[in-house]
Amino acid sequence: MQSFDVIISGGGMVGACLACALSGKGLRIAIVESVAAETRVEPGYDDRAIALAYGTRRILEGLGLWSQLAGDATPIHQIHVSDRGHFGMAHMDRADEGLPAIGYVVPARVIGRVLEATLNDVDDVEHFCPAEVDAVERSATDILVHLLQDKSHYTLHGRLLVAADGADSFLRGHFGITSLVRDYGQTAIITNITPQLPHNNIAYERFTDSGPLALLPMTERRCAVVWTVDSKQTDAVMQLPDADFLAQLQERFGQRLGRLQRVGRRQSWPLRLLHANETMRERLALVGNAVHTLHPIAGQGFNLGARDVAVLAEVIVDAVRDGEDPGALAVLERYAQWRRRDHHNVTIFTDGLARLFSLPRFGALRGAGLLAFDLLPPAKRQLTRLTMGRANRLPRLARGLPL
Repeated sequence: MQSFDVIISGGGMVGACLACALSGKGLRIAIVESVAAETRVEPGYDDRAIALAYGTRRILEGLGLWSQLAGDATPIHQIHVSDRGHFGMAHMDRADEGLPAIGYVVPARVIGRVLEATLNDVDDVEHFCPAEVDAVERSATDILVHLLQDKSHYTLHGRLLVAADGADSFLRGHFGITSLVRDYGQTAIITNITPQLPHNNIAYERFTDSGPLALLPMTERRCAVVWTVDSKQTDAVMQLPDADFLAQLQERFGQRLGRLQRVGRRQSWPLRLLHANETMRERLALVGNAVHTLHPIAGQGFNLGARDVAVLAEVIVDAVRDGEDPGALAVLERYAQWRRRDHHNVTIFTDGLARLFSLPRFGALRGAGLLAFDLLPPAKRQLTRLTMGRANRLPRLARGLPL
């Protein structure tokens, strides 16, 4: 049996960011990841993009990671919102916030490479990969995590277990934490395109009869595409020849970027809302998609998880400095209380938009709403701050400060 202060189940971006945040703070940390690390992915046209809010950039600055990501980050200077077939549109601009960008688009492989290199360079984080959590035993003073790795069984002893194991979280189910789940009946088709005209660092969010369509600016004049379609149409759209796919995409997006000239490999992801009814139990904290899986509208998923990391890391570090047990119920209740409002607001915002813009009969009302929003600076500022991750009480990392 090996002993750790914090055991993180899930070594994706959220779990790895938490390990980076806690490293160097006098704690022993374990990361348990079920998927073996892939062979290093080389740059290519099909780079999968991650949208980072400006608030997430600040968190990454606090972690000391942003300087390694900045060279591959494409800033978003403006966001253009429209509703296909209806009047009214809205704009959000970095100048209104006095910031260098509203957000950034970074290839996922770059984020993964930086996180991997950072964690491989420290002595207080140990990886168990590929390994799966097989069972958990919890008491008032500690927690035992039983692993299956290479057909052998291991036991980790810890004070706190963090579930960063995704939307289908084993730990959430193991501890009997219930969730609100709603199937949107939609699928996100993700790909990259090259338009005829430069994107000029503008992100487009266009609502269509089948769901929202987002084009995000990337390097090399590319745009990352998240096209939401009715799930019944997924196979047909995925199987379209490239020319027909571009033609349908063009018909829904319009001509703002000229002719869409090239498309990369496509991936599809069924969409659902998942919101856990609890974010912690004694000795257990949930972060990222284990707590909240959102519609990709407005690109809030990873950004909300990054704020989970920033708050939980601050709560843990402060508790340890004060001589408290990081897995104690009273400590974890601070995390839950701090995150409650942000979780609620972002979930209501993304779910409300996804449902409102899927109702064709409200097209005229939506157009009027977009126009009114664009003409009301206080409302625009409030929404911009929400999407940038700056609307609520900010932890130290979200202010670009170290823990």
